[in-house]
Amino acid sequence: MKQKLTFSIIAAITVISFTAISFDQIVEAQSLVPDWIKTNAAWWVEGSVDDQTFLNGIEFLVENGIIDLSSGKSVDVDILTIGLIPIEKADELTPKALAFEQFLEKKLGVDVEIVVPTDYEIIIEGMRFGHIDAAFMDTGPAWITHKRTGAEVVLAELVAGKVNYQATVWARVDDNSIQTIKDTIGKKVAFTSITGSSGFVRPMGTLVTEGYIDIEGNDIVALKMALTKNFESYTFAGGYKAALKLLINGNVDVAFGSDIAAQKYLDLEDQAKIRAVTQIGPVPSHVFMVNVDMSESTRDALVDALIELNYDENNEILKNLYGAEALVPTTTSMHIGEFGTFIDSLTGLDQQILDKYNKSK
Repeated sequence: MKQKLTFSIIAAITVISFTAISFDQIVEAQSLVPDWIKTNAAWWVEGSVDDQTFLNGIEFLVENGIIDLSSGKSVDVDILTIGLIPIEKADELTPKALAFEQFLEKKLGVDVEIVVPTDYEIIIEGMRFGHIDAAFMDTGPAWITHKRTGAEVVLAELVAGKVNYQATVWARVDDNSIQTIKDTIGKKVAFTSITGSSGFVRPMGTLVTEGYIDIEGNDIVALKMALTKNFESYTFAGGYKAALKLLINGNVDVAFGSDIAAQKYLDLEDQAKIRAVTQIGPVPSHVFMVNVDMSESTRDALVDALIELNYDENNEILKNLYGAEALVPTTTSMHIGEFGTFIDSLTGLDQQILDKYNKSK
């Protein structure tokens, strides 16, 4: 019931409060939002405050003019080209993508072309040279695209009622030597993969940005040398379950992954053998980005149309694309800015991230 109520409030906020807000207005409003509203929003995401408390904060922004509900929007181009997350068979426009294309054409009154690439380099270069106007993207590639082209995040996916999940440090219940992320230094550790968001980027990025680990160099070799220097041993297990199994079997002292990894991948007997030491911080959900050169009017009209995917009559189109429940307005700095600092701190990782999503290899 709570999840249903939460979703209803998000939809109400989206429809009543945010659909008329331009991207520039959102950026400007960030500096005007009182700290208590920012705190309430963070607590609401964590489930520490109720829905009405969060909604009261949104109403305050509207009533005090921080959010302006007046705006006229129209698309000022003849065609919009939108990229989807890379897939292996990029030459096949799936029925799911076709339904999304037809929905946007009906709402915007212009031709919409869906591009399904085999890698993110196509989207990045398309954004850079104006061949692609907007795209759904994974978190890491989205940050890299922002840095290279100036493209901006305007929407985030809501999954299981949240716009993020928590990166977590896992240890065995009989090992009390690990109480913080700092205690993982010098231990035998299991990461999920070198591009894993909660299984590598967030934990290793945190250790680097907080000054516990230094990377001496500016390439991927320097990053791997830092791993060798600061851990007794390290391994890339290949996934959450594999990393946790190494921990349970005593092959490693620490496993990095998501907060729900144990519950999702282990039986009750194995769950009882490990503990969540600490949550390191949020890993953002997928985003929708727009080209930096897109006009404000077109951008706002596109965002309005996409938000209509939250409505019951259109929601299956969105769910069928990537499984998201809804799209909520945000900005680059608000949603992926902090996570981007971890990518930037891990030298040479940006190309590794892009290569991970290259379906042509």
